[in-house]
Amino acid sequence: MDAYAWIEYLDGSPRGARVRDHIENPANTILTSAVTLAELVSRSLRTKRDPKVGITAVESNSTLHTITPGLATLAGEVHAEEKKRKQDFGLADAFVLATARSRSSKVLTGDPHFKDVPEAVMI
Repeated sequence: MDAYAWIEYLDGSPRGARVRDHIENPANTILTSAVTLAELVSRSLRTKRDPKVGITAVESNSTLHTITPGLATLAGEVHAEEKKRKQDFGLADAFVLATARSRSSKVLTGDPHFKDVPEAVMI
C-alpha cells in the first residue's frame, strides 16, 4: 500500500473509506514498504500530528516489507525506468512499485504517478 492510500485512510476521507474496505477484506493481504512508513512519519511530523498513529495503523493492518539488497536493486531499476516517462517520479514510489512487483501484488494508491502502472489499484 502506498503512502497516499495510508494518508487517506488516516484522514478518514471518502477515499480512505475505500482503503478501509480493502484493508478489512479478508481476501486481501496488505503489504507496506518500510519506505512508506518513513513517508508517513515524515508527513505526520511536518503536519504536527502524532506519528505513532500512522505507525500503529501500518503495524496493525499490514505486513511491513523490509528493504533487502535485491529489493533496493529492483527499486533502482524501476526508478530509472519510470523517470524516463515521469520526471518527478520519486525513489519512494519506486520502492513501493518494486515491493509490489517482487511479491506479484498490486499497489493501492491515488497518487497520479501510478495512473498508468499496471500494478496500480487507484482509489
